[in-house]
Amino acid sequence: MLGAIAGDIIGSIYEWNNIKRTDFELFSSKSRFTDDTVMTVAVADAILNNKGYVTVFKEYGRKYPDAGYGGAFKKWFMSDDMTGYGSFGNGSAMRVSPVGFAFNTIEEVLEEAKKSAEVSHNHREGIKGAQAAASAVFFARQGRSKKEIKEYIQEYFGYNLERTLDEIRPHYKFDVTCQGSVPEAIIAFLESEDFEDAVRKAVSLGGDSDTIACIAGAIAQAFYGEIPKEIIKNTRKRLNIEFLHVIEEFNGRFGIECC
Repeated sequence: MLGAIAGDIIGSIYEWNNIKRTDFELFSSKSRFTDDTVMTVAVADAILNNKGYVTVFKEYGRKYPDAGYGGAFKKWFMSDDMTGYGSFGNGSAMRVSPVGFAFNTIEEVLEEAKKSAEVSHNHREGIKGAQAAASAVFFARQGRSKKEIKEYIQEYFGYNLERTLDEIRPHYKFDVTCQGSVPEAIIAFLESEDFEDAVRKAVSLGGDSDTIACIAGAIAQAFYGEIPKEIIKNTRKRLNIEFLHVIEEFNGRFGIECC
């Protein structure tokens, strides 16, 4: 899951200042974790400690209220409303990577991804986006080939993964829907050569850069099995003790060795 967090932090400075190329500075003094990281850690915490997703999302959202959430999600977690609000935003997909690492069958992954999504993002596209991202992480972790991952995602979720980044990049704009960002993140992973390349290519699309890089980074971590040490160091130093503790416990529980 640190791959998702690294993607979020690297993409954070380009979300509102898109850069349509891959040769950019990975970290700067302005790089920070955003809502993608907060909610990814929340999902890991929920899995580790058998907490309900509504409870943990509201807990983390209220504890870190200025992390850059969408307005509707922030209104939801600050309220007493315990039901979903019909969102199909990519918030369901950006936070779901721990599910792909923690469960051992695709059936379990799909069911748990649905549970994690529908408490807030209970539109079918919001659920589908979470399931697609989680299943890509799961199959990558299982050692499936990129061809197999691509075919499964296209067949099961109907996403068009035949486009290339060079075709997408010139016209791609800010899109926070699952259907307008999850396929693009997966394509960035599919075209990558290693973890860093996946994140760079994800950011280079523009749009919601931190979230696209978060999703691509999670899949890349699972597929390549390692994250460059310098990226790990620069990611970890931007996290607080609470987040680091959850990450360490999660990695230990589920045998994740890279970070």
